[in-house]
Amino acid sequence: MRRLSRRNLLKGTIAGAAAAAAAPAVTVATPVRANGFQSVVDLTHTMWQEFPTFFGKPQLEMEVLNTFSQHGFNMNRWLLVEHTGTHLDAPIHFSADQPDAAEIPAEQLVVPLAVVDIAERAQDDADTQLTPDDLAAWEAEHGELQPGVCVAMHSGWDRFVTTPRFRNADDDGGMHFPGFHVEAAQMLLEREAAGIAVDTLSLDAGQSKDFATHYEWLPQNRWGLEAVANLGELPAWGATIVVGGPKIAGASGGPSRVLALV
Repeated sequence: MRRLSRRNLLKGTIAGAAAAAAAPAVTVATPVRANGFQSVVDLTHTMWQEFPTFFGKPQLEMEVLNTFSQHGFNMNRWLLVEHTGTHLDAPIHFSADQPDAAEIPAEQLVVPLAVVDIAERAQDDADTQLTPDDLAAWEAEHGELQPGVCVAMHSGWDRFVTTPRFRNADDDGGMHFPGFHVEAAQMLLEREAAGIAVDTLSLDAGQSKDFATHYEWLPQNRWGLEAVANLGELPAWGATIVVGGPKIAGASGGPSRVLALV
């Protein structure tokens, strides 16, 4: 820009303005769905600095490094805890020697998605859990869960994400929100599922003290997703989940852009 003369800059500005006036508005074309899906559902919450966390304190800080007005571009530095926002739990999160986030093969992160709906029950019972009975009822209607699937618990809890109800802490600090019962995790290991997902803060129910589901599931080279959004927009069966997890060596997980192809 410094090499441009004032005259050339003025000429370029006038020409650019004329071209912009003459050109039609730019639109983004709807992409062709080459692989048969018709829509994309974003399963990711927007994360902000006060996003509710399991630990009760904010887990994201942002520092402005450069601004467009001063430097000609925008750039921030993030300081965040891996397990905040819509995020991935890698197998190493609850084990000593299982794969980290970068080591999960890409083909295991794009898999069929089964959605098990317990929202009606969760509305009246914040401590309810997804159980083997829920999985058996799903299979009775849709067929046996196949190897490599991701099973998501739809409790409807994502609608509380901007309120204290998302953590739902009592006077003693104990949290109350739905999660996977450890026996459901065991059943899904038998079905050879690849991953599980919840629309709450934890794979385990909020009242859990021993993280039994985490310890049962993740050390078997499995992954999990927490704080997923918009599961209520998906069919019980037929969608494909795409997990854009972080590819950072040694990461025990991290914020992820999660999409469903329907």
